[in-house]
Amino acid sequence: MSVSRLLRKSMSPARIAGFVLSNFIGLAIVVAGVQFYQDVRSIYDDDDGFIRKDYLVVNKKVTSANTVDGTSASFTSAEVDDLARQPWVRNVGRFTSVDYRVSASVETGGRGMSTYLFFESIPSEFIDVAGSQWDYVPGQNEVPVIISKDYLTLYNFGFASSAGLPQLSESFMGGIPLRLHIASDDGTRSADFNGRVVGFSNRLNTILVPEEFMRWSNSRFGSGKPDAESASRLIVDVSSPGDVAIAPYLEAHGLEVAGDKRSSQASFLLNVITGIILAVGVVITVLSFFILMLSLTVLMEKNREKIHTLLQLGYPLRNVGAPYRALIAWSCAGAFLIALIAVYGFRLSYLQQLEGLGGGHGNLWLAPTTGMALTAVIVVLNWIAVSRRVEHAWRLRR
Repeated sequence: MSVSRLLRKSMSPARIAGFVLSNFIGLAIVVAGVQFYQDVRSIYDDDDGFIRKDYLVVNKKVTSANTVDGTSASFTSAEVDDLARQPWVRNVGRFTSVDYRVSASVETGGRGMSTYLFFESIPSEFIDVAGSQWDYVPGQNEVPVIISKDYLTLYNFGFASSAGLPQLSESFMGGIPLRLHIASDDGTRSADFNGRVVGFSNRLNTILVPEEFMRWSNSRFGSGKPDAESASRLIVDVSSPGDVAIAPYLEAHGLEVAGDKRSSQASFLLNVITGIILAVGVVITVLSFFILMLSLTVLMEKNREKIHTLLQLGYPLRNVGAPYRALIAWSCAGAFLIALIAVYGFRLSYLQQLEGLGGGHGNLWLAPTTGMALTAVIVVLNWIAVSRRVEHAWRLRR
């Protein structure tokens, strides 16, 4: 009779089945939670590549009691400092506006159009654009620009259709030269620049230029009023857009967030719920680890005399522990494979509905990799426990 058959005679199928079942449940919850999170997250994730979703743009509420005159609706340094001291705030940046007149013209298909514009800038650390695309050296002729997607939509489906002009895609618009004319309010100073559209933002209803260009152009063409005192909007880097402390603070100080933040709040709730689900799955997986370890302890205790005899006969330690390590590996692998099949069966049940909402395109490798990592941890820890018990039996026989 082989060593494996001899040592497996006392193994309890019920205990092994109990481990496989509990390990399957834990792994299935963890893998399903990770996969569902990956599939759903694309619905709530903002596809804006320039402004992260944990940035909030805030401004004062405009009521009949105040006027937007650059003073009543602007933020003072004390108000900005108070906002920056809040525990949920990581950084605060001011929007800086132009202090001169701007007009732009563009030509396409032999036809042209021109319009008055306005520029704003925010600190460069809030813009996620490669430095070579967003850098500006004072005095250079080319100015990088980020335009709101809403403006392009209004042009394509409002102005262009009524004026008989061609509709423009984002990629096409990025290749069209934008001619900018800048002039001081009194008309004594002016200059022409070439604007280069480096991207479109769906979270900022403005036209952004680099902060370096704004500083230089305001000093050259502006009236000279301090930029810091004219900030009517702030961009705030928060720890989480769904933090419960944000809304009461904004309400108490008469502030409002630009745009619809419900998607960010839903994303925050998704993160919380996913975290809870994963925690439950990990707890069940850890419990299954202890179930297997307890089962092996009982089994090896029953086979103590057989193990001692085999060691006295000169069998190597690795051969005596091999049947138990094989049991661990096969039972863990079986639980993982069953969990994987169950999870992707579950995914097929919701995938069609989720794709209709714009989701269902999550990473297909992260979830199984997470389950595989948990399985590997369980296998390695139990193998270590088996090796220690066999070594302990070998020391006792001496």
